Amino acid sequence: MTSRSGKFSALCLALSVGGGVSALAPVAPAMAQEAAQAAPQADAPQGITLSASDKVWLGKIEKALNSVTTFQAHMQQLDADGKRTTGVVLMQRPGQMRLAYDPPTPLLLVANQGKVVFRDNQLDQTTVIPMERTPLGLLLRQHVSLANDVTITGFQHEGGLVQVTVVRTSSPGDGSLTLVFYDNPVALRSWSVVDAQGRETRVTLFDVKSGISIPAGTFTLPAQPE
Repeated sequence: MTSRSGKFSALCLALSVGGGVSALAPVAPAMAQEAAQAAPQADAPQGITLSASDKVWLGKIEKALNSVTTFQAHMQQLDADGKRTTGVVLMQRPGQMRLAYDPPTPLLLVANQGKVVFRDNQLDQTTVIPMERTPLGLLLRQHVSLANDVTITGFQHEGGLVQVTVVRTSSPGDGSLTLVFYDNPVALRSWSVVDAQGRETRVTLFDVKSGISIPAGTFTLPAQPE
């Protein structure tokens, strides 16, 4: 397994959204294809007990996430092997995201039409995963909610940062998503994803511009295997 092919499937399994952000984590392409198939899931996850103050912060976080329908940012990714890469991420809710790595990394991820497509031009490989099988889908919804079909498994507020970890209640084995926000004003700073193999990828966003107009064609999906 090459480190790049690991990152290849990692991105598919793990990307997300924000106004300062982190996400993503490596697996092999074969594992990515397995993850796209229905598989037996673990028992229902154990949520944490939230205080009244915690719930107030969750409400503020949901409001902040739902107030952003488009954004563009530079990002720095730290993958599970400790490698750092940079790139540009654009998001348009509902359901669209594009992450292009800076040269010489030949990687591109596009989320649209209910799927996540990851393209490695150097290896000439393309991986397609249903969006609902990735943590990414939670953040690209029309309305982002940290309740209902999501279980909160971690919450922390200290040092001017609020951190929330969530999993899909019906499929916790798909991986967890941790969002980190500045608390004043509330703004997404970074996110990380732990995939089904327990590998963590973090992405931090810089120079975030929200509420922007994104050119038509930005979220056109790469050509996919027949």
